[in-house]
Amino acid sequence: MAFDKYAHYYDLLYRDKDYIGEANYIDSLIRKYNIRAENILDLGCGTGKHAELLSQKGYKVHGVDMSEGMLQEAYIRAENNSNLSFTLSNLQEFNLEEKFDVATALFHVMSYQTSNSDLYKAFSTAFEQLLPGGIFIFDCWYGPAVLSNRPVVRVKRLEDAQIHIARIAEPVMHPNSNLVDVNYHMYIKDKEYGTFGELQEVHTMRYLFRPEVELLLEQVGFCLIDSFEFITGKTPGYDTWNVCFVGQKGAKQENEKSFTSLS
Repeated sequence: MAFDKYAHYYDLLYRDKDYIGEANYIDSLIRKYNIRAENILDLGCGTGKHAELLSQKGYKVHGVDMSEGMLQEAYIRAENNSNLSFTLSNLQEFNLEEKFDVATALFHVMSYQTSNSDLYKAFSTAFEQLLPGGIFIFDCWYGPAVLSNRPVVRVKRLEDAQIHIARIAEPVMHPNSNLVDVNYHMYIKDKEYGTFGELQEVHTMRYLFRPEVELLLEQVGFCLIDSFEFITGKTPGYDTWNVCFVGQKGAKQENEKSFTSLS
């Protein structure tokens, strides 16, 4: 399962990620599209950093993730925070009686939904868990940019007082299925004992295009109300790898086409 093996190292690997700025940005989007929102469902919440920061803004946040390793860190964040809770679940099958004003899926969670069926089920989860008029905010890899500025081999090195990590990411593209396999190879050194370890994982990512996102959202019952570059708000283009989409829950069309035609 993606992330399970190195969940312990996840926060270190992404300590340079601007979680505070991103949480502020999501808060601004919520205030723009659903100013009265009080609670948030965070799909694919990982270790719960975004959820924790949003809860500190007064929202009640419930996070969902399929990685038990990731949620071990998230549960710690929730220990003394009554606005924060988490569930271990596949987001395609998640079902909670509580309904939410906002659903989020951040840090490319929707790009991990690699088939039309996966995307449809994930969108359906968001739809079913939202109140009427609720807002769905998610970001993903954007197809025009991925094909114009193709992924390359990258090396990332990080360390703290206990460990040093070197991570190599080698991409393999599958153009006929709109997928990229990101092959991660991590080397970990324990500074205290001088021991070394290795981890290998493959994260398969789907890059998306606006027309297919709009079609699948409409199939579920959402109306796509906006799309823009994440954080900057710029119009997406050939250099925009990370695009944010905003859907609003509406009535399903009476003559909705069968999803089987998309599978």
